[in-house]
Amino acid sequence: MKEIVGYWGSGNISELKTILTRIFSQASVEKELQQVNYQKHDCFGALAQWSFTNNYSISNEGIFKTKEFCQVSLSAAGISELADAVIKFENQRLVLSRDCFGRIPLYWFQKEQVIWFATRIQLLLPVLDSPQVSIPGFYGYNCFSYVPTPLSPIENIFTVPAGCEIVWEINQNHQIQNHQIQNCYRWQETEDLIKDEKTAILQLQDLLKNSIYRQLSNLPQEVGVFLSGGLDSSVVAALLVQAGVKVKAYALDFGEYGISELPFAEVVAKHLEIPLVKVDATPKRIKSAMKATVKALDLPFGDGVTIPIYLLCEAASKETSVIFNGEGGDQLFAGWTNKPLIAAGIYNSEDFNLQYLRTFHRLYGYEGQCFQSELISQIKNINPETWIAEALNPEFINNILARLRRASLMLKGAQNIHPRATNLGKAFNLRVRSPFCDLPLAEWSFALSGELCLQGNTEKYILKKAVESWLPSEIVWREKRGMGVPLNSWCLGELWGEVSKRLNQGILKFEGFYQEDIILKVLEGEIGGQIRQRRIGEVLWLLLMWEMWRVEVLGEKVEGKVFDYQLLWLRVLQKFKK
Repeated sequence: MKEIVGYWGSGNISELKTILTRIFSQASVEKELQQVNYQKHDCFGALAQWSFTNNYSISNEGIFKTKEFCQVSLSAAGISELADAVIKFENQRLVLSRDCFGRIPLYWFQKEQVIWFATRIQLLLPVLDSPQVSIPGFYGYNCFSYVPTPLSPIENIFTVPAGCEIVWEINQNHQIQNHQIQNCYRWQETEDLIKDEKTAILQLQDLLKNSIYRQLSNLPQEVGVFLSGGLDSSVVAALLVQAGVKVKAYALDFGEYGISELPFAEVVAKHLEIPLVKVDATPKRIKSAMKATVKALDLPFGDGVTIPIYLLCEAASKETSVIFNGEGGDQLFAGWTNKPLIAAGIYNSEDFNLQYLRTFHRLYGYEGQCFQSELISQIKNINPETWIAEALNPEFINNILARLRRASLMLKGAQNIHPRATNLGKAFNLRVRSPFCDLPLAEWSFALSGELCLQGNTEKYILKKAVESWLPSEIVWREKRGMGVPLNSWCLGELWGEVSKRLNQGILKFEGFYQEDIILKVLEGEIGGQIRQRRIGEVLWLLLMWEMWRVEVLGEKVEGKVFDYQLLWLRVLQKFKK
């Protein structure tokens, strides 16, 4: 899978080329490098694409260039017809755009009269004189576990939002005019909703099969599927088998930790008669992959699933170049957070957006217990609700359940799940294919009546009815659990050394963001839940991933360390003995 970095604008061409060369040097780019140049009067542009791995050759696929026009299309799936991001030089204009599912990230930074852009934020670091943490980006990360678009975690670097394009133009004085952000796609509910169950089942079955067929080009002899044993990944595996594709499944094995989903994956693999590879995700393997995962992710992501997915990618890459996953099914068919919100009647409240924000279960609302006073003064005028307002905008949706599904697509899907899946796949040169990220299927889902998505206590009802003949009933109708990542066991057990080292009181005090005693506050139940509940591990992991990103990606030095590990560990033991 290719990476892109480039520039566009009006400036000293030799200086721009020097910076680009510096980026190549710091990125350790070898011979597989392809550069495209563009010039229109006094407007210059250049971009380079390459693969960071040695087993993939670069081609011209996805590049269209004429004398006055250049376009590069990028696809996470490796299918040129399914472009996820597009970069265009045209008539003294630069256009950066991303598709509505957000699978490939795209970042930009303006330096004088030049726009720099890249598919990895690390590629833009050499362009900045002194990269600094974005305070709004840091705050957003702690609210959601990802940095909300259009922010990035680095000051002055911004993200192109999913479903949008950004356009820059150069005027007659060779000055870049203010950029314009245009929404190319907004999820919207149809007026005539499907209410008949039989009609919906037949249509959904066809849409699912068509989605798979659109992603069957350029397949290797065997493809991988990440099989959790949940409904969505199981449906994808079943569709691949029905399509006659040779499939090998990969499932996580957490060992003695947490609630294992592995038995359900085994049931599916046996039913479909496909081989299943068990991927070791015990603490020792998790710890060994932490640094590599943080670097591969590029951005800080605070969910515990990231390193297990990295291990899945590592295992699959030894046998295939294409992997399928079930990501996106929850967003389309009302998989999470919807029941609690609806059951509580929150949607009738004036504070609906506020209540939705709290469903992320991170540090929003705990600022006074988490952050140092100087940081609090810098974020006091930032309202996190603005980051979710467009996704929850009722203008496009009448049905409350569809409104929540729209928000999940735009927030949890496009800003979190899909870009991190792509970046983890990139680390092993895997083409990542997500059949639920299919526009005809997704648009059809907004024609469903709420009763077909959530019927009584049954979530994703219509999807279950459509596939109940394809899979064992114990898989189709079991209650959703999600990936059972045992964060409490990890963080308070074999990974405690990493937690206490990275979140050392002296380091936190010197850094100036988190309060130095934040770990104790988490353990004492002051932040994010009560002791022994899974929120403890989630919050510790959130903090740990930020600190690792700060050092391993941003390159900040670790300073201010004090030797408080033993005392802190004694406090942890005392808490758990009570």
